[in-house]
Amino acid sequence: MVKEDVLSDILYNLARLRKWGESHTSFDNIAKGFPKHVRGDVKKVGKYALKKGYILSKPTSYGMEVSLNPQKSSEIKGIIKRYHKDAFSHK
Repeated sequence: MVKEDVLSDILYNLARLRKWGESHTSFDNIAKGFPKHVRGDVKKVGKYALKKGYILSKPTSYGMEVSLNPQKSSEIKGIIKRYHKDAFSHK
């Protein structure tokens, strides 16, 4: 069972950093900002997001890089909005 709040937080963090498509960050960075006791779950949920296609991977010589899948942007934004109501509202 995937913790949807953690999935939403991961996707939200990547969206805030504007990591869509060709803009990548290290897979290890997705756990940053989470409490240490939750980081194991964050990595598992991150792998789930890769499997579901929410996150794209790019293997490099120095590790795996990830970014949000722009083809699933509406689905990703829907997941984010469930836990972050004001995520995409421009004031």
